[in-house]
Amino acid sequence: MKPPSLTIGIEEESQIIVPETRELRSYIVEILREDVMQLGEVKPELHQSIVEIGTRVCRTPAEAGAELRRLRRMVMDLAAKKDLRVVAAGTHPFSRWTEQEITPLERYLGVHQDMQDLAQQLLIFGTHVHIGIEDREFLIDAMNVARYFMPHLLCLATSSPFWMGRKTGLNSYRTVVFRNFPRTGIPRIMRDWSEYRALHDKLVRTGCIPDGSKIYWDVRPHHSFPTLEFRFLDVCTRIDEAVCIAAILQALIAKRGWRRRDNLTCRLHQTDLIEENKWRAVRYGLNGSLIDFGSEQERPARELISEMLEWFLGDVVDELGSRAQIEYAYRILREGSSADRQIATFEQTGSLHAVVDRLIEETREGVGE
Repeated sequence: MKPPSLTIGIEEESQIIVPETRELRSYIVEILREDVMQLGEVKPELHQSIVEIGTRVCRTPAEAGAELRRLRRMVMDLAAKKDLRVVAAGTHPFSRWTEQEITPLERYLGVHQDMQDLAQQLLIFGTHVHIGIEDREFLIDAMNVARYFMPHLLCLATSSPFWMGRKTGLNSYRTVVFRNFPRTGIPRIMRDWSEYRALHDKLVRTGCIPDGSKIYWDVRPHHSFPTLEFRFLDVCTRIDEAVCIAAILQALIAKRGWRRRDNLTCRLHQTDLIEENKWRAVRYGLNGSLIDFGSEQERPARELISEMLEWFLGDVVDELGSRAQIEYAYRILREGSSADRQIATFEQTGSLHAVVDRLIEETREGVGE
């Protein structure tokens, strides 16, 4: 097997906010009229109140972080020209999906036609991470192994505790909303690339999907690029959170590559079991327990996540040069995820406006002038 390139690409979906009311603003069409949009680095999404950015192909987490800072600064500057703000959180604390406008482009109008109210309700914001894997057989192997760790990482990334003005009791309500779409969730174990391709081709032949872009699994082979795409994360409020999780995913793939090279296997767990941990991550985030399926015991999420980090920090990260980025996870473990911080702000102030104000500040954190 040729070693994977392990390149990194990060996509972020963020909110366009009116600072006076703290509400979402359907404004992406106006922003797209700026000449800079022709670079393709800033894109529309299903709703006009969503702005998406995507990094170039990066070699290291540090490079990806520099790209995110540049792109966030770009969209913040564009929004500021219209006295608007940008917020990175998995849901808006109180804006209503029934009042949002669909982006008038053929792709999104088609999604709305197909999915009806499910598309209208999809007022959610995520981070997608691409890791470059050119060998298709290893890509499927890596997907099988990575499934187990995704609930652990979702705990670190939760940023959607509110929905339409209500504290939901969940740390990642975004996950619940997206689950309504078809072909979502943790994928089942695939034997090899041919098994994945046979499923893909049958879905296309039977008119279920036009191509692989409509397979919305939490992790999937990308339909155009030689990457494994992770799609399960709430958008990370702080840039350092997004870079940390991208670094962990890169290290996970590198670690699996080393073990495969040495003919070492990894235990694969049933999708049903991983979905149990995913539910715990959605409900409690860092403040609950996950199942250690090796010992078949409940353990504190923070404890299992720390063990996961130690598994990477022991060897892979120094070769990748990503120790500093991955160790940021310990700060998240100490201070909580964005969802934890949003809930704390609401409990202290009783104001969802105050929650939005804090999100504006944290989204801007580390971006620079």
